[in-house]
Amino acid sequence: MLPENFTLLQVTPALDGGGVETLTVDMATAVARAGGRSLVASRGGRLEEALIWGGAEFIPLPVQSRNPLKMFGNARGLEHIIEDEKVSLVHVRSRAPAFSALMAARRTGTPIVATYHGIYSARSEAKRWYNAVMTRGDRVIANSRYTREHILAEHNVRPEKIILIPEGVDVGAFDPRYVERDQVLALRGSWAPDDGRAIVLVAARLTGWKGHKLIIEAMARGGLAARARLVFVGEGAESTLGRELAKMASTAGVTLTFAGVAQNMPAVFLAADIVAAPSTEPESFGRTVAEAGAMGRLVIASSLGGVAETIVDGETGFLAPPGDAQAWAAALNRALDLAPEARVAMGVAAWTRIREHYSMERMCEATFALYRELSEKTR
Repeated sequence: MLPENFTLLQVTPALDGGGVETLTVDMATAVARAGGRSLVASRGGRLEEALIWGGAEFIPLPVQSRNPLKMFGNARGLEHIIEDEKVSLVHVRSRAPAFSALMAARRTGTPIVATYHGIYSARSEAKRWYNAVMTRGDRVIANSRYTREHILAEHNVRPEKIILIPEGVDVGAFDPRYVERDQVLALRGSWAPDDGRAIVLVAARLTGWKGHKLIIEAMARGGLAARARLVFVGEGAESTLGRELAKMASTAGVTLTFAGVAQNMPAVFLAADIVAAPSTEPESFGRTVAEAGAMGRLVIASSLGGVAETIVDGETGFLAPPGDAQAWAAALNRALDLAPEARVAMGVAAWTRIREHYSMERMCEATFALYRELSEKTR
């Protein structure tokens, strides 16, 4: 439940469709449905329409800029928004906008919280200072236990200032019961003719640390190329890395399909037999893994970061050592060797776990409680 006459201002760099942007839209919609007023200041992007359909208001502002002069200008703009729209609380979701949002919140005496969405690297004290802006508000939300430990190790923050609120999945949208079978069959047919092999799906933009090379190498081992084929969903097929991956797969005899950016991810997950998340660097949460679990898919993920909290190894999915192609090959073979009823049982266990621990409702309930606490302190 939200405070009376509550107005939330979220500040996020863009609305192009990544995990942070999607979460921004989800929270904006939840606030509107709960009777509050929801504003989002951002450069914008393709999720603007979804934001407005959810009952929120979009305010264009170049808050993604790291230019100090623009940051000061953004701070002034946010200050006017807070005063004119009678904003109750500011919620910021990225570092560059956090500098501007923090200045505006302090000038207006408005409570501010930040969600620490990423595991930000810091090779210098200057970079660590820059990253620490996410901890300078009234509270900082950690989206996993791993993220909370990272914040404590990296920054001089009182433990009680950090609130653990795991990210939530829209289990209404990600529910296998509401996806039409024809959609699933159409997707499988568009990827490749059915030749009896299983489909191993990697849903991630093509970038080095997401582990696309690792999964190709794993597929080339242990006879996996004859048992399964790969499908990569996400941006980057025409990039240098995309061309390199295509050549690598061809040389290894691995069947690889680039499916591009998907509009219907619930159907995409259902069209796969196994979902793989072979990241070689830790992720703060791993939204794709949680969404695939919500769809009852068997997921194999790297045993590091927040992802390792989402999966119970051997019960709701499998964890494999990051960067170890041989271990990944063994995990893939282990999953493919499961009897159909065992694979279904593991999917049901994943479906249940996500709904019990990582639903959007749980996340919103905990976040609303924090909003109430901070709003009441300023009255």
